[in-house]
Amino acid sequence: MLTTIQNCFRKFTSVMHIKLLIFISLLAFAGCKEKIQKPVPDINMNELKEPLMKVNRKLSREEKLAIDGYVKRRNWNMTETGTGVRYMIIEQGSDETPASGDVVIIDFEISLLDGTVCYTSKESGPEHFVVDYDNVESGMHEAIKYLHKGDKAIIIIPSHRAFGLAGDMAKIPPLSTVIYKIHVLEIIPKQKKNDTSIK
Repeated sequence: MLTTIQNCFRKFTSVMHIKLLIFISLLAFAGCKEKIQKPVPDINMNELKEPLMKVNRKLSREEKLAIDGYVKRRNWNMTETGTGVRYMIIEQGSDETPASGDVVIIDFEISLLDGTVCYTSKESGPEHFVVDYDNVESGMHEAIKYLHKGDKAIIIIPSHRAFGLAGDMAKIPPLSTVIYKIHVLEIIPKQKKNDTSIK
């Protein structure tokens, strides 16, 4: 009787081993099966370039008109740079202007054309950045060079020189014109190469 049970058990386990072996083989075969790739459509970038440029020109024109209206309603006499950045000094400071590589410390308020205040140094404290090097809007790097230590100014930065297509992923929406009200508190000249304090 014991041998019959042992023989039955051996047959059962060998059948189970065979089934397990077949199952593992099927899994391995399925994993090695060559994947069928769908053809990638051939995109001609030149065909896309012109429609994208048209859309970009249209958006730029609409944004410029919105900025023009905003400035006109307030009777502001602003200076416009070649890139569309506008600035107006409302309180004159000293003659000291920042240069590339200088550290500038500012009080600021950033708002949108609809008046929404996004950020302010009243909440976060004064901001400092290295002119032309730190990660602030390219329009700010451009505009700050027209200002002086002690100046209070209004700067309007179009979206392509501010936060662009993505916004800042927090409070500033995509394609937004930003308005800075700033006070240039300090300009710290960049260190000279022969300065012994540089480590």
